[in-house]
Amino acid sequence: MTQQHQAIEHCGQELWLLPDKAIYWPAQRALLVADVHIGKAASYRALHQPVPRGTTEATLARLDDLLAHYACEQLIVLGDFLHARSARAPATLARLQAWRDRHPGLHIVLIRGNHDHNAGDPPETLGITVLDEPWLLGPFALQHEPHAHPERPVLAGHVHPVFILRGRARQRLRLPCFLIDEQVSLLPAFGEFTGGWEIAPLPTSQVYLAGAGLVWPL
Repeated sequence: MTQQHQAIEHCGQELWLLPDKAIYWPAQRALLVADVHIGKAASYRALHQPVPRGTTEATLARLDDLLAHYACEQLIVLGDFLHARSARAPATLARLQAWRDRHPGLHIVLIRGNHDHNAGDPPETLGITVLDEPWLLGPFALQHEPHAHPERPVLAGHVHPVFILRGRARQRLRLPCFLIDEQVSLLPAFGEFTGGWEIAPLPTSQVYLAGAGLVWPL
């Protein structure tokens, strides 16, 4: 994996922002991802819409690479693990089970997001601990929804944040990004087929763009 992370200090914790749209938290030996949306493409194909194939395999392969590269004892999903009930197709669940079997000692925590409430909790055979938000871990409130917590800074997903770089000749480059703020920080969507929402950062926010194997501050 030839990628270069961006180490930041946030609320007294070192966090590594990874080019593959995840955060590694060394003190917790944890990989954080948001908005995985397993089975989204299959859900669209069930509606007879032409969409790419292989997105679930690509997403799980990227998780494999990250778990192999970083010293992870736990994987924390900040919501939207499965896209919809139609994502529970036997072929999709079989791929998920095969992936889980490759990581039998990994502790996985899913903080329910809006899509998880619709899709239902993952099958028990996947061995995933499922929680409602917020989950208080270290100094942070881990959530799916980007709502401020009364006592702790939030790490959240849901928004699928992207930032658009604009050039002089109307060039536009749309990149996933991390938004780091004192109250609510956002992770980019991890899934392969998720789209994005252009953010308008506050003056107090720091934006880190992810692309081409790098993470860099705006």
